[in-house]
Order: sequence, then structure tokens, then C-alpha cells
Amino acid sequence: MLIRRPSAERGYADHGWLKSFHSFSFAGYYDPRHMGFGPLRVINEDRIAPGTGFGTHGHRDMEIISYVLDGALAHKDSMGNGSVIHPGDVQRMSAGTGVMHSEFNHEAAGQTHFLQIWIEPSQTGIVPGYEEKRFESEHKRGKLCLVASPDGAQGSVTLHQDARLYAGLFDAGESTRLPLAPGRQAYVHLIKGRLSANGQVLDTGDALMLCDETELQLADAQGAEVLVFDLPA
Repeated sequence: MLIRRPSAERGYADHGWLKSFHSFSFAGYYDPRHMGFGPLRVINEDRIAPGTGFGTHGHRDMEIISYVLDGALAHKDSMGNGSVIHPGDVQRMSAGTGVMHSEFNHEAAGQTHFLQIWIEPSQTGIVPGYEEKRFESEHKRGKLCLVASPDGAQGSVTLHQDARLYAGLFDAGESTRLPLAPGRQAYVHLIKGRLSANGQVLDTGDALMLCDETELQLADAQGAEVLVFDLPA
């Protein structure tokens, strides 16, 4: 079964300093049809104005992934971590028993454009943790690069959930296939460009949910950057 979610159907919030599209119900956006997909709970496409950001706030029992598209995101947390992530970096913070953190765009000009992703962990009450790795464009060109997994395979960041996140860059003539094991489902989020996923044409911001499919096929791309989540059903 294939379910396409057009970009225009996402929730949207404009706070002045922050403009955000919500793939699933979040904060003031509520849609009972879109509360999450398996353990995937949040995909927020955020744009932070220069010199602004999220002040110190807390999280518990969530795997939080930041994927920067443009600009830079400055991170500080109560575990003592402080870093600035850029396009190509993948950051994972396990909130576990509780963590405080902040995220800012300290640039004088130019917005920070990034995806904030939340995945529910398979176990609550774990010790908070942090990890950050870089994945160069050549590792994503014309294929799906594993950037997050439960066992840190292929140099990916480690998730406390039986979920795998892939990132890929595709253009004309480039295609790939991802087998889906029985009992698995997949969520495709097209960050930009255009491509076909199992025959469904997706444009920037569109998503496709796959249930009871044996594989994902990506083809017919035009300047596409895509995330693929392989999730337990």
C-alpha cells in the first residue's frame, strides 16, 4: 500500500523568527490522521531567522535528529556538548531521562534551514547521549547512504530504536532500490527536487508512506535530496 502526502497538506506555523512545516501533529497543529508513522513522531522543516533560535528547553525519552540543509545550527546541552552543525552533518541526541538544550542561528545574515526529526525510542529511561557525524555528498550521490541505525552500521549515528535512516542525492539517470523486510514499513520525505518513488511522483516537501511493500524504488529524479526511514510496523 502506498500513501502519498503532498507538501501543501503539512501543518505550518509562522512565529516571525521561526517558520516551520510539520509533517505530523505538533504544537498548535493537530491532525488525528497524522500523529506519526510507526515510531517516527516528528519531521519539522524549520527556518530560523539570523540571530535567533530555540532557547534552553527540555526533552525526555526521544531520539532527536537534526539534519541541516542551509546555514549553521549552534547546539548546547546539559550534557556539556557544544557544537555547530552544517549541511552534511547529522546530529543525534537521546533525551532519555531528561536533557536541556538550545539551538541557535548565530549568523548575522542568512537563515538556518534544517529538519528536526523525533523518533520514539524502544526503551524509556535510558541515560541521555549525544552523537554527531558528517556524511559528504559523494557518499549520498546516486544511492541511499545509511546515516542512522540501531547498531551504528556503516559509520552511522546510533539510534535507540529498530529504525534506519538513509539520505540520498539523485539526478537524471540515477536510481536505486531498497529491500523492505516483512513486517517493515518505509517513509520517504523528499527534501527538494523531484523523483519517482514506486511509481509515485514526488515534489519538494512531499512524502510517501509504504506499507506491505517488498522494496522501495527511486528513479526519474531531478535535483532530488531525499530521506528514507525504514521502520518497524
